[in-house]
Amino acid sequence: MPIDVIDYDPDWPERAERACEELTASLPGVFLEIEHVGSTAVPGLAAKPIIDLMASVRLLAAVTDREAALEGLGYRREETGMPGRLFYRREDPAGRRSHHLHVVTADTWESRNERLLRDHLRADPQAAAEYAALKRALASGDPDGLAYTRGKTGMIQRFVDEARRSRGLPLVPVWEE
Repeated sequence: MPIDVIDYDPDWPERAERACEELTASLPGVFLEIEHVGSTAVPGLAAKPIIDLMASVRLLAAVTDREAALEGLGYRREETGMPGRLFYRREDPAGRRSHHLHVVTADTWESRNERLLRDHLRADPQAAAEYAALKRALASGDPDGLAYTRGKTGMIQRFVDEARRSRGLPLVPVWEE
């Protein structure tokens, strides 16, 4: 399936806010923090039109015990093999991915690469433009999803390393095993 990278949509933050409100209302008291992350959270950045959210919890079991509520909102868990994380996807009525929800524990919240990358790109328009150009080039080359993701790895690693250094955090690989 081709990768669809489109111009920034000013509606993305509102869609993310609505999704956060739905999640908080459906699982009251479960999420400690919930934020819009990913490329759709960076004003002006071209992106795949998928709203990425990241939420923190004390224990992941607080979410797995309440998955029926997530399913009621259209979120389905997908096994990613990433330790210490739950991942849910949501599709629109046409069957296209519309949202991703990453759930992590609160003790890792401040050092999450997704949040660090988002903040770095928001603060550095040149980095955001460089990233957008790479994403468009990769998407135009008829990649599959894995090739597209892997093609961004070097640049994402560089930006995350810059963000981690600026905060005095240890450097870590951007892709969890």
